[in-house]
Amino acid sequence: MSDYQQFLQERDQIDFYLQKGYYMKNIIEDLNGTTVEFSNKQNNSATIYLTTANARKYFSVKLIEQRKNCIVDKVPSNKIHFGK
Repeated sequence: MSDYQQFLQERDQIDFYLQKGYYMKNIIEDLNGTTVEFSNKQNNSATIYLTTANARKYFSVKLIEQRKNCIVDKVPSNKIHFGK
């Protein structure tokens, strides 16, 4: 699979959870990729692993949007964790 196709898959996963009302709760980055844990109001969670640079940039933009769009009003910013 090409890098672009991989990016499209990863982008679609991010968009799927955000559209379902999930928010990014926990982010862990390493040299090989980024693990993003999503959660919703019912405490359901899902985890995805991003490997492409473009997907990692895309998730970063979505995280900034999440914080700017007052989604964090529903989720206190102290519930969003970066790292372990």
